[in-house]
Amino acid sequence: MLARTASNLYWLARDLERADYTARLLLSAAHLSAVRADGDRDSEWRAALAASGSSLENADSTRVVRYLAFDSSNASSIVSCLENARRNARAVRTALTVDMWDAVNGTWLELRSFDPAKMDEDRLSAFLDWVKARTGLFHGAYASTLLRTDGFRFTRLGQFLERADNSARLLAERVSASLSTSDAQNIDDQAALAVLRVVGARRAYRVFYKGRVAPRAVAELLMLRPEFPRSLVYCFEQITQQLAEIRDQDPRQSAECKRLAHLMYAQLRFGRIDDVLDAHPTARLRDLIARIGEISAQVARGYCF
Repeated sequence: MLARTASNLYWLARDLERADYTARLLLSAAHLSAVRADGDRDSEWRAALAASGSSLENADSTRVVRYLAFDSSNASSIVSCLENARRNARAVRTALTVDMWDAVNGTWLELRSFDPAKMDEDRLSAFLDWVKARTGLFHGAYASTLLRTDGFRFTRLGQFLERADNSARLLAERVSASLSTSDAQNIDDQAALAVLRVVGARRAYRVFYKGRVAPRAVAELLMLRPEFPRSLVYCFEQITQQLAEIRDQDPRQSAECKRLAHLMYAQLRFGRIDDVLDAHPTARLRDLIARIGEISAQVARGYCF
């Protein structure tokens, strides 16, 4: 497979996964800001902005929604991600199945029907639900129709590297401060509830943990539970598997990204939450984000993206 083709498939999957994550962040912020008892609704929007890895001066609900959803100058906005995904898909049209292309191109065409200037609360919610549905359609299409060759492996590699980065950022921004308090396991925590809402894990949490929502249990679910498909350990199981199965690459170029990914996977697979986070959860989560970024950089070097 040409490096250019591999790169297009990889970034196609990353952009769509990022669009899905951003839509989930904004939906969670809209819900939680509406039910806040203290009236500080903008704090939820600022938290969503931070969890996306972005920053914005004088952030309020209107500015955050515009920046994360519709600002074409923001490369990580939903609109930018969907447009970049379509551009990458068009560049490798012959490497996609019909269902994959229809999912991406149909999304791009429908995107034009949403007018940012007319986005009230109901229309925004409908738009974000539409983004979740369309990105889910693509993920289902490639999982169901794409041959298990290198095209599939690079697509899946991009999806789960992006998902791992998103999960780590969500934990770092929303629950790391709560993890530092001595009684965090015994209190309901609004930030921990927000995390469960973003990743769609409220039912999964109830399956594994009883009683009230505790930040440390939420962190364990999102880091170390291999049964949950958005956990870091599940993501790195997929990442290491795809890296191992990619064929015909120069083993000297790809060795470093494989080494780093397998090291991360081993630490997550055999780690315990107290050992993974120790006494400095914020620093450890920041370090985790940096390591995921280094793995992404090594993947780009190893496969000449």
